[in-house]
Amino acid sequence: MGAGDIFPLLSMMAAKQPDLRVKIGSLTLKNPVIAASGTFGYGREYAELVDASLLGGIVVKGISLKHRPGNPPPRIVETPCGMLNAIGLENIGLETFLKEKLPELQKLDTAVIVNIYGHSMEEYAAVTAGLKGADGIAAIEVNISCPNVECGGMAFGTDPDVSARVTERVLKASDKPVIVKLSPNVTDVRPVALAVESAGAHAVSLINTLTGMAVDIERRTPVLGNISGGLSGPAIRPVALYMVHRVVNAVHIPVIGIGGILDSQDALQFLIAGAKAVQVGTGNFVNPKATLDIIEGLRRFCADRGIARIEEVIGTLKAPKQP
Repeated sequence: MGAGDIFPLLSMMAAKQPDLRVKIGSLTLKNPVIAASGTFGYGREYAELVDASLLGGIVVKGISLKHRPGNPPPRIVETPCGMLNAIGLENIGLETFLKEKLPELQKLDTAVIVNIYGHSMEEYAAVTAGLKGADGIAAIEVNISCPNVECGGMAFGTDPDVSARVTERVLKASDKPVIVKLSPNVTDVRPVALAVESAGAHAVSLINTLTGMAVDIERRTPVLGNISGGLSGPAIRPVALYMVHRVVNAVHIPVIGIGGILDSQDALQFLIAGAKAVQVGTGNFVNPKATLDIIEGLRRFCADRGIARIEEVIGTLKAPKQP
């Protein structure tokens, strides 16, 4: 084969690469793999290991209206097939984020999604309003797993009506697509998903962490300084997958799957169940290049089976409808 034959061959090989693009409402992501909030910092922390431009997107560490110091240590404990964290939503606050972090994020060739939270309706609205008009932000992800000080500390995301009201307040203040991140700490997540959909949410992501704790048997004290924390990692994947499956079959807006995704096979389970995209969280701590490995795994899966577009895989689960 001569040199003149090589370049057409390479072009043909490139042309046969599967299309991994997905749409989340008005957003088009170059692939369905997103780095989850709280596990990827503000993107720059992984710069020496991961080229963010290869990702479908990144969700930055949760932002509140004011700086928060977080919970007392210890904040993290390893558990079988997972971890508990009680960081306490420590963050730099909206003003510092806009001044110090957003300029760097604007340089990234990927969808930047800003995770926000508050402890009152007014806080959610104020953070959203502060992001209005800011360039370089593709969407807002609303964490409704926070304690609602207006309702005695009950998490916003455990009450469908309150979840809907938060969503409405954010939408009124926002000029960007709104994704609502759902809490798994409910009897049935579908009423909350339906409520935020009715309120106008453009997409939902789930699940957030499950509440848990660990005990030091020698000291007979909680291991975490906050007593309880959020359980994440492979231990919660079956729960997350089932909840995603149920929500996919309940709503008509895009669903983003989260929970214990470490490799492409894990990601494919969520995609086949109907998730339009996935977020990788704890997996980033286990393998800093997990997101890249998953993208390559999805590409190989499609190429090996002659699948031209990842969209052909999404929602192909063969299962009877459940009540």
